Amino acid sequence: MWYASDQIEDFSIDYSQCENLASSDFFSEIPSNFTTYHFKSATLTNVPKFSWKLANDNSQEFEDERKVCVVQFEVLNNMKGPIYFFYRLHNFYANHRRFVKSFSEDQLNGKAASLNDIKNTVGQNCQPLSTDSQGRKIYPCGLIANSLFNDTYSSTFQGVNGTSHDYSLTNKGIAWATDKDRFKKTKYNHTEVVPPPNWFKMFPNGYNETNLPDISTWYEFQNWMHPSGLPTFNKLALRNDNDELQAGIYEINIGLHFPVLPYNGQKFIYVSQRSVIGGKNNFLGISWMVGGGVCFILGLALLVINFIKPRKTGDVNLLSWNQERMQRDEQSAALADGTTSGFEKRNST
Repeated sequence: MWYASDQIEDFSIDYSQCENLASSDFFSEIPSNFTTYHFKSATLTNVPKFSWKLANDNSQEFEDERKVCVVQFEVLNNMKGPIYFFYRLHNFYANHRRFVKSFSEDQLNGKAASLNDIKNTVGQNCQPLSTDSQGRKIYPCGLIANSLFNDTYSSTFQGVNGTSHDYSLTNKGIAWATDKDRFKKTKYNHTEVVPPPNWFKMFPNGYNETNLPDISTWYEFQNWMHPSGLPTFNKLALRNDNDELQAGIYEINIGLHFPVLPYNGQKFIYVSQRSVIGGKNNFLGISWMVGGGVCFILGLALLVINFIKPRKTGDVNLLSWNQERMQRDEQSAALADGTTSGFEKRNST
């Protein structure tokens, strides 16, 4: 297990501070404590280069949504596919009881759930985000949907600085296969519902006949609706199941929309392969080896004890009921000895 995990090549980049540390005029090196990597050809002198630059996307309607972090990263050697592109959040506690229960399963199933259903039904209570201030139903309702991760990533690793080839990825197949049975196109009319509060910049004028989201094909939303049990987690964003990621320097554009600094959080991009046991997970193999080592040491200790003070194999005298019988026999014998001793003492007197 450890060996299979160790064979996976991957790298991650913490871009949380890009808007504060990156220059808007030139590419600068990303601090080493913001990056991790595992390449087969990496050595003390052969290390990958990571750099970033802050740019603007003037196509965005809102000024505070225009920041783009342009990240350049070096792949030291060819990485065999499939290649998975994740975003990672750190210090985001999605396991709070009030958070994980705040959604409507009926809405996710495409049903036009009533106001009473999304506010009071056990197991799908959207409170405290069931309606807006005017009493209109929110779709999709609840805290999970409202906190949807909305940073954007270009779907192509563009080759730069002498790298002539690009690497394309897709969001097809990033959601669980069973989600196609859970997430259905809604039967609500756009006049019946409003977007969640945090979706205001995505739908500044609310819903209309053409923009009501179809969650049956919105795979990023489907992934987000599976809350993670730990405060650090990965969510699959893009993938390429067939092509090899060749060595070179690539560039990706990241639209900065999801705030993490106000609550001391972090956000990463994480690119990885897979092994026969799934994703990279050194802990699993190490824990099995530690467990096996403990068992080996205990077995060795018991073997030494058996040599020093051997125990008869299959000794029925050690059974609990036999122990009790032996104790009774010993007590009876002791009592008999005491009586005899008293009789003999009286006769001698």
